Amino acid sequence: MDTAGAQPHVVIVGGGIAGLAAAFFLRDEAVRVTVLEGSPRLGGKLSVSEIAGVGVDEGAEALLVTRPEGTALIADLGLSDQRVAPGTTSSAIWTLGALRPLPRRQFMGVPADMAELAQSGVLTDEGVTRARQDPDLPPNAPDGDVAVARYIGSRLGHEVVDRLVDPLLGGVYAGRSAELSFDATLPALAAASRRYPSLTEAARSLLPPPPPAGQPASGSRVFTTLAGGLGVLPGYMAKASGAAIRTSAMARELARTPDGWRLTLGSAADPERVDADAVILAVPARPAGRLLAAVPGAATAVTAFGEISYASMAIVTLAYPRFAFPGPGLSARGLSGYLVPAVDGRAVKAVTFSTVKWPHLAQVTAANADRLEIVRCSVGRIGEEGLLQRDDEELAAIAEAELAAATGAHGAPAATRVTRWGGALPQYTVGHLDRVATIRAGVAAQPGLAVCGAAYEGVGIPACIATARAAANQVTEFLRRGRQWSHG
Repeated sequence: MDTAGAQPHVVIVGGGIAGLAAAFFLRDEAVRVTVLEGSPRLGGKLSVSEIAGVGVDEGAEALLVTRPEGTALIADLGLSDQRVAPGTTSSAIWTLGALRPLPRRQFMGVPADMAELAQSGVLTDEGVTRARQDPDLPPNAPDGDVAVARYIGSRLGHEVVDRLVDPLLGGVYAGRSAELSFDATLPALAAASRRYPSLTEAARSLLPPPPPAGQPASGSRVFTTLAGGLGVLPGYMAKASGAAIRTSAMARELARTPDGWRLTLGSAADPERVDADAVILAVPARPAGRLLAAVPGAATAVTAFGEISYASMAIVTLAYPRFAFPGPGLSARGLSGYLVPAVDGRAVKAVTFSTVKWPHLAQVTAANADRLEIVRCSVGRIGEEGLLQRDDEELAAIAEAELAAATGAHGAPAATRVTRWGGALPQYTVGHLDRVATIRAGVAAQPGLAVCGAAYEGVGIPACIATARAAANQVTEFLRRGRQWSHG
């Protein structure tokens, strides 16, 4: 790296998981790093706070173990001893008037075992009959990028889409399968569908072998979290990065200078300028586009940024006395939660039984006072902004009523918490991969600029970390080349 002059300065705009990860990956480089976060706190969609005396995540509450980036970062931070595994990952679908088991032999809702699908009761008899036709249909690999619902529906029928695929994708993107891109949201399945004559076979190829008879599936090895909640991760990352961290520091403008970049912060009446040799934009697509709007040569990337829409949602967290759930109680049911198809017209799209899924939380509630059951209800899909405009009390009441209808819960919760995530989830609609390619090309043409975050190659924590490492590597390589600028 060129260190002949002053130590190069890298500014990261955005203090969510991606921005903090990028700062962490730059920690051993001979650079000075500043993270600018426009809101009063770090962490983006990672946040933890107490409800009924127990620290519970307000946003993302688990990460995939099957992708190594998240667990590797946790290990690098020295937090591996704080990792905990779920007690169960067995889920249900609340549809057709009952909680019905989510088939285990499925890939993001696409069934690999038709007998199990029929036994689950998630589909009507007509829906099962239609799904069974898939192996007998002529092979028809996706022709270019198509909507999830269009392709999967053509193979398996609309009920598989409505009652299995859509709720699973809704839990990830808060989006609609009729609009989401098959290639962008389900890349492994899309690739397999081009290798196998039926979609059922494609899904089966992506699943591990079924466990021996009488043994449970190994879902508990798929997810992990931290004992204090994933919301503690940003604080550790910020400290370990060694970067200068500034919150309530909203970047309003980005401009090229003869030697690098200049960011403008603060109000128009009292602006502050920050100069940088390299910049990483770790903010959502549209704010990134606004910052690039005045940069020469970035027009096509700006347009592509503007075409990525975002969905809003809310998490309603409820803490109930254990006796609020009749019969065997939540723990004895063996479910980590359930999903709700949009076609059934409910406000709550997903429910997590937190003290069942994460036994360490149950131990905390038992140690603090009488045992509580903590339940997280996810509210809001794209297009449901009117629902999210209701006040906290009304949203909590809706979640309580729907939870009671699904589980038989009675009585009021001991505590409630409503967390709103406005514009939190990027929508990977048809054409997304082309939009990302356009953005990547436009950014690559700007020396010393990189982007990272959930808008590109995946919304999960490991995917965001992967983009952060790529961005850190990109600016490091630029600085090592001696900050060679091409002036346009």
